[in-house]
Amino acid sequence: MSWFGLVVVLLAQMPADGVAQMKKVDRLIPQLQQMALDPRVIQAVREQNARRASRATIEEQDKAWMATPALTPFKEKVLSSPCSRVLNQHLKELKGAVAEAFVMDNQGALVGSTRRTSNYWQGDEAKFTEPFKNGTVLREKPSFDESSQSFVLQISFPVRDGGRTIGALSVGVSLLAL
Repeated sequence: MSWFGLVVVLLAQMPADGVAQMKKVDRLIPQLQQMALDPRVIQAVREQNARRASRATIEEQDKAWMATPALTPFKEKVLSSPCSRVLNQHLKELKGAVAEAFVMDNQGALVGSTRRTSNYWQGDEAKFTEPFKNGTVLREKPSFDESSQSFVLQISFPVRDGGRTIGALSVGVSLLAL
């Protein structure tokens, strides 16, 4: 089947009632936000920020991440990190409503993720910049997400340590699972 054919098939599976879908998403927001408030997530972001990786190092890691779809030792390290384990615990509680979740440090580099993302550095994307720089929740338009291979509504939250934003959390709510 062609890529276009796959998209057509998947679009046909999208629920017709978008308003009902958005109400379901709205009801999930408090649970999703709990991930950004989890002290273990905050601690993981705090620890990664303390390492003060240079932008050049992060860009090098990002290039290596994108160079292969294979599960490299570096990807495995991120996906098995304490932060990733915490995110996976939260996802179990959400019973399939979330396709993916990942946490970013103060530069937009991954701290933890529930699955392989298409890139390691998210620092130039709205899912990082909006919650990190403005301290606000970003709710993107529904879309097909390549990394999770599902239709999602991406919602991103600031990760705060006290009153200071130290990172961001992005969650892809699976629209077909609601």
